[in-house]
Amino acid sequence: MNDEHYKSMRMKILASMIIVPIFPFILASIVTFYHFTESIETNTVFRMKRIVEDHRQVIELFLKERKADLQFVADSYSYNDLNTSDALQRIFDNLQNKSNAFVDLGVFDETGLHVAYFGPYRLAGKKYGETEWFKEVMRKGYYVSDIFLGYRKVPHFVIAIAKRENGRFWVIRATIDTLLFNDLVEKVRLGKTGEAYILNKDGIFQTKRRSGGELMKKDSDAAKYLALHSGLKTFVQKDISGESYFYVTTWLKDDNWLLVVRQEKRDAFASLHSASWLVLLITALGIFAIAIIAFVFSSRVIRRMELVDQEKGQLGQQLIVAGRLAEIGEMSAGFAHEINHPLQIIRAEQTLMEMIISELIDRGDLKESEDLEEFTESLEQIKTQVDRCAEITQGLLKFARQKDTVPRDLDLRDFVPEVIRMVEKKAEVEGITIKQGIPDNIPVINADAPQLQQVLLNFLNNAVFAVQEKYDSTGGGEITVGLSSRDNQVDITVTDNGSGISSENLKKIFTPFFSTKPVGQGTGLGLSICYGIIEKMGGVIEVSSTEGKGTTFTIRLPINV
Repeated sequence: MNDEHYKSMRMKILASMIIVPIFPFILASIVTFYHFTESIETNTVFRMKRIVEDHRQVIELFLKERKADLQFVADSYSYNDLNTSDALQRIFDNLQNKSNAFVDLGVFDETGLHVAYFGPYRLAGKKYGETEWFKEVMRKGYYVSDIFLGYRKVPHFVIAIAKRENGRFWVIRATIDTLLFNDLVEKVRLGKTGEAYILNKDGIFQTKRRSGGELMKKDSDAAKYLALHSGLKTFVQKDISGESYFYVTTWLKDDNWLLVVRQEKRDAFASLHSASWLVLLITALGIFAIAIIAFVFSSRVIRRMELVDQEKGQLGQQLIVAGRLAEIGEMSAGFAHEINHPLQIIRAEQTLMEMIISELIDRGDLKESEDLEEFTESLEQIKTQVDRCAEITQGLLKFARQKDTVPRDLDLRDFVPEVIRMVEKKAEVEGITIKQGIPDNIPVINADAPQLQQVLLNFLNNAVFAVQEKYDSTGGGEITVGLSSRDNQVDITVTDNGSGISSENLKKIFTPFFSTKPVGQGTGLGLSICYGIIEKMGGVIEVSSTEGKGTTFTIRLPINV
């Protein structure tokens, strides 16, 4: 055969070795790129919306707490108690001990006359009857104003409460520290260009904007996103300078203020751009590698064919196709949600309620009774449960941060029934019976009680879920918790007759983020954290299960940890 034939054959082989693998490779790259970028965009939007929602709650909580402070003063004192600057000074000092958000405090009669004032300005005797804020508070009973100048000629906003007493109204008003509130709003940090600010319905800045936007000035871009909407709204919009921003907006203060959080689009989606270039680079390198490999192997095949033709006159082909596809792992969404902040709020409200009850008793407005005793016990129970929740969250933090535990002597004969009581009512509602096998000869161990409680609660809750999944509240579900000791160790067993775990899943149950529960009912972190806790105590966790019959978890702890 002549050279033209081999040249033509070489070109065909080369083309087939490039075209055949390159199409699936490019298709796979396109599909991977699409899902990868969609995942990054979704995660970016979700992260920003979560930050904005958390920030909205912080701002609204700040305003509600300040309103509650003033309401407490209005409910606790009469008009005659507050119509002197000395009385206001004492109350102002008490308010400052709780929060330094207040600048001054004033009392007004029903005509708007400023009868008493404590603060840095001379406002006593001023008349406010025709001002917008006074009309609003007399109409609604309370009012949080927009930023305004007023007599002091300084941008500020006020919170006012109206109180009816002996058939006549009077008003208590406080000015909020504008700088402190501005810092509270501005503290959002997103990348290099992220910023947060507040506008009123007219597009007037109620807080400063770092990229340019003074108090009481109109936002030139406000008309583009001031339309009233519910919840969070996300969009991309160019500002007056032509720069594209990614916005998240939500309405505050009874839809009178708009919280705006924005970030330059290229900054917000910087990871997406980096990933795009990376995918393009990998694709280009893959195509180049396929072409080189195809060229080298086609040349070898042709040389081999020429050698066979020369020696035996027979045609032979050997096509060796090799390709590598790059695998790009999907990004898993990170999770971490602060629980401590709402716990602190609950604790603060509980403390406030205790303080109010105590003051009512001291003033004789509230007499001792069985109902009061039950109410006081309920407040104490709230405090106890908040502390317990805090201990549970600390257990997670301890595991994540690898902090040392605080072991103490622990009598499991008392400890285990206490933990069982936490889930006993829930199990009873589901028609599940919890049995206890606790002998008297169990020795005392040395362990961290909150962490061991967390482990047992996790096992019991998993057992309740497994039994509920099998019996569906029809009865017959049973969980047995037992204690035993041998060879200088104590065993704690939790056995259920629920749905069991398949042999395939049994190998992965201690893997972080693995869960057999439906989406939204499990994070896959519980057993992995439990495993780490018991391991740090010097013990081990063993599990045995038969699918459809039940599961047994065993905690083996040394008596002397």
